[in-house]
Amino acid sequence: MTAGSLRGKVVIVTGAGSGIGRAAAVAFAEAEARVLGVGRRKEPLDATAGLHQGIAVRSADITAEGVPDEIVGEAVRRWGRVDVLVNNAGATRVMPLAETTAAGIADLLTLNVTAPSLLSRAALPYLREAEGSIVNVSSTYGHRPLPGGAHYAASKAALEQLTRSWALELAPEGVRVNALAPGPTESEALAAAGLSPEALDAIKRDEEARVPLGRRGEPGEVAAWIVRLADPGSTWLTGQVLTVDGGLELT
Repeated sequence: MTAGSLRGKVVIVTGAGSGIGRAAAVAFAEAEARVLGVGRRKEPLDATAGLHQGIAVRSADITAEGVPDEIVGEAVRRWGRVDVLVNNAGATRVMPLAETTAAGIADLLTLNVTAPSLLSRAALPYLREAEGSIVNVSSTYGHRPLPGGAHYAASKAALEQLTRSWALELAPEGVRVNALAPGPTESEALAAAGLSPEALDAIKRDEEARVPLGRRGEPGEVAAWIVRLADPGSTWLTGQVLTVDGGLELT
């Protein structure tokens, strides 16, 4: 990362109350950016803000009507600009085909595809002005099959295709768009999917066994690459999906 390249930049990070989002908010703040961390739950967000004085937080449901514009507006009111948008918030859902419902599909797509799209639209005028960047957080399952979680995988595949399409669309205006696709990472995502503790442990053991480096990732390891993709010094990098998964993609 270019020394000091993020100093004074304004970064919005969604899903900042835990896991990768929290680690990304802290990493940007440590790089001297001004960070607006967004999430649904106030207490975890306050805990994130307590980790660095450069982090401000906003509790909000990004799927609610008008909220994307409100979030971007708050960042602009605080600091006058937006340089980076990190679309990290998302949901994992176990939904085998035999149990698939219209509501289940709609909920996943609303959070994992529609909300990032509307946030990106709201931030776009400021990103154009700053020649800034969007970093979308996908998943290794955005480009590999996930039995029992096909619609989650499909939503992340959609986010990766949005990344490539937006990159081409916005390149003439100097706005870069990239994505990061983490492999199995320690976070609250699996627990939030409603799995039992026994099922959760079984999935983690299985993932550890399949990852060539022999372990699940840590949020900070993923966050470091989010910061690198957003770094203004990465001037010739756009439209890429970087997989950080301990080698899982090779298997």
